[in-house]
Amino acid sequence: MLELPMRNDTSRKIIHVDMDAFYASIEERDNPSLKSRALVIAHDPRQTGGKGVVTTANYVARQFGVHSAMPANQALRLVPKRLLTFKDPDFTTYRAVSDQIHGLFHQVTDLVEPVALDEAYLDVTANHQFRTTIALGLWLQDQIRRETGLTSSIGLSYNKFLAKEASEYNKPQGRTIILPEQAQAFLDRLPIAAFRGVGAKTAPVLEAMGIVDGRTLRTFSQEQLITRFGKMGLLLYQHARGVDNRPVVVRDAKSIGKERTYQPFLASEDAVQRELDRLAQMVAQSLAKHQKHGKTVVLKVRDADFNTLTKRMTQDAYFSGAEAILAAAKQLWQGLDHRPERVRLLGITLTALDPQQYENIDLKL
Repeated sequence: MLELPMRNDTSRKIIHVDMDAFYASIEERDNPSLKSRALVIAHDPRQTGGKGVVTTANYVARQFGVHSAMPANQALRLVPKRLLTFKDPDFTTYRAVSDQIHGLFHQVTDLVEPVALDEAYLDVTANHQFRTTIALGLWLQDQIRRETGLTSSIGLSYNKFLAKEASEYNKPQGRTIILPEQAQAFLDRLPIAAFRGVGAKTAPVLEAMGIVDGRTLRTFSQEQLITRFGKMGLLLYQHARGVDNRPVVVRDAKSIGKERTYQPFLASEDAVQRELDRLAQMVAQSLAKHQKHGKTVVLKVRDADFNTLTKRMTQDAYFSGAEAILAAAKQLWQGLDHRPERVRLLGITLTALDPQQYENIDLKL
């Protein structure tokens, strides 16, 4: 078999951002007493008849071997009961924080590919705002921490495969850059189980073939790997040589939102109104950047005791400007059954988004 020729595009600059224990970190941020606990984001199996799987876990729980996709019952066996806390996932909150972080991504590039709520690829090849890509990555990490109180790990390289490997290399709060001239040495040392796409079933098969790292993987020809693993074999051959020419794929956002956690708490009506105004302005700016508008405004409020309230308003006409979004948010605030005296968090999100195309723009006649 003739080996397929490979083109290796090393001209791009790709950042992979991966939030550290994202869901668990949000829960710890909003309830600091959880930081000393082994926090598992899952339904408590003692209340579900043993059903359910782990969504994620904080780093305390991970020290006991707990990981995502593990049966919740197994986590119950691994962690001492005096340390263990199960917490039902709160995806409404997680999505809002994710939207906030993705808003920061779009401040530096329009080429953003979300992978999940907690990670994304950014193509910053055309960056003109920062002196270097490293400076851009450091700014992102710092802004995420300032805006959300959460930490992230970033990987920088010339393609998506290497950027992802780099972000995984030094978690949590890691930053790793792999330059084109460094890629081969990095990959040669990388354990085969750490290669993206090599799962728990494939790794033992490769190891049985004598493939234990990137260096030994490179000793196998393209024909050998494709014969044994099909399309996956070609990917292994390419990845062992640092080749991945996939572009960053932009996807439409389903919602755009901004939220803030306050310390000290907001303790007056004037303070709440000022923050609603600020959040509405930020949401409107993000909508304009993405050329979107939407029909549903969602207000999120969390009080000093971590009680979270959400209320939404949907109308036939589109919300887009800050004035209309603020008016809706104020109305939702006034309509809360119990407005808290001390506010820990405020958020405004616009959903039911559509592009601002000629045929669906509301004209005031």
